[in-house]
Amino acid sequence: MAVTVNGTPRDLTLDNRTTLLDALREHLGLVGAKKGCDHGQCGSCTVLLDGRRVKSCLLFAVTLDGCAVTTVEGLAGPDGLTPLQEAFIAHDAFQCGYCTPGQICSARGVLDELAENWPSAVTGDLTGAVEPSDAEIRERMSGNLCRCAAYPHIVAAVREAVQAR
Repeated sequence: MAVTVNGTPRDLTLDNRTTLLDALREHLGLVGAKKGCDHGQCGSCTVLLDGRRVKSCLLFAVTLDGCAVTTVEGLAGPDGLTPLQEAFIAHDAFQCGYCTPGQICSARGVLDELAENWPSAVTGDLTGAVEPSDAEIRERMSGNLCRCAAYPHIVAAVREAVQAR
């Protein structure tokens, strides 16, 4: 299987039952994405697949031949952290940090969705521009749980990153 991970082409030989999460953690040593519930309910394993956020514990790696995967390790650039990552730090949008990689990857997906004007379940006007309200951010981030309840800080960090675009 050939996949690009964080911009680097990788050839992997995996058991057909290997999830993307296990391929990343056990075969590539990328431990940012966490194994939380292993059922796709908590979002700790969220990564970007061809630019869209996915729960890596639910995908068989062998089905992703030719795809591009971005993990939290691949978000920062050569100049350092992204404005989104800086906002998470500035707003103390994490406590224990276990869910933070998944939260940041999901937030990156949220920023991209908003930039492309994709509506969500709470978007009021489907004909106009999507306003990045707190309700929009909360709805879009709802697939990522934080056991420490840092939600207000996470919303504030995403809001700041939206405004920084």
